[in-house]
Amino acid sequence: MKFTETILDDEVKPVKVVKAELLSDFKIFLIFDDSHQQIVDFYDFLRFSKHESTRKFLNPALFQNFSIVNGNLNWNDYEMCFPIWDLYIGNIVK
Repeated sequence: MKFTETILDDEVKPVKVVKAELLSDFKIFLIFDDSHQQIVDFYDFLRFSKHESTRKFLNPALFQNFSIVNGNLNWNDYEMCFPIWDLYIGNIVK
């Protein structure tokens, strides 16, 4: 039996964050490489977290210190980051 690999022209490519702008204490405006735009409010996620290492980002000075690394939103060398799709749909609280 012979197997072949087929590569599709419409293959799904992962999306990446290309721009992130702080709008208020815990809201970030995101632009993705497919031009999708989303505002994500992180307040409830942080407020209801049971982990002190996450809750510390309720300090606005710590929260605003984010960067884009490899197409993802990142705080303090991956101390806090989120699945790209959750950011894309704007739902980080499940």
